[in-house]
Amino acid sequence: MANRTENPIYAHDTLEFVTVAAEYCALLEKSEERTEEELVGTLLKLLPLLYMKAQLLPDVDTDGAFVPSDQVTEEDYNYVRDGAYSLLREHDEYEMLVWDEDMQTEESRWCSVSEGLADIYQVLRNFVAVYQQRVEPCMLDALWQLHDNFELYWGQTLLDTLRHLHRIRYSINIEKDI
Repeated sequence: MANRTENPIYAHDTLEFVTVAAEYCALLEKSEERTEEELVGTLLKLLPLLYMKAQLLPDVDTDGAFVPSDQVTEEDYNYVRDGAYSLLREHDEYEMLVWDEDMQTEESRWCSVSEGLADIYQVLRNFVAVYQQRVEPCMLDALWQLHDNFELYWGQTLLDTLRHLHRIRYSINIEKDI
């Protein structure tokens, strides 16, 4: 076994990421215990931390022979999405402008905060589940997969969702002041 301080799956930054990812997952799995304001406030703290911690993850080189299968079922995904939606309801959907590089045009599309949160949850929960199993080749491939998917997909989803959560947070305060 490699020295744990040199092995990227046990690197300090990796273990900190696992901790924050597990906290994010636990938050969404128990969202019904919170108010909209509490959920949004906590997410506005956790999502930037997740983004920063993802940036600090070590690069890993693997052939992908042990890429783990997904642990999150469709029911799990829907449970998390529905839980977030039940709190956010009227604030859940938002319009986002998207730049299409191929066509050199900007288009508008509707997005959902609860779906963005559930998409991030799915990636992170699958990753955390592998770490809970403690099978090192799988952990290494899961770390590689997480990092790759961050660059390609869930990092942007996190930023888009965070942007709208900021709007929700401060529109709630304005509504209270009126």
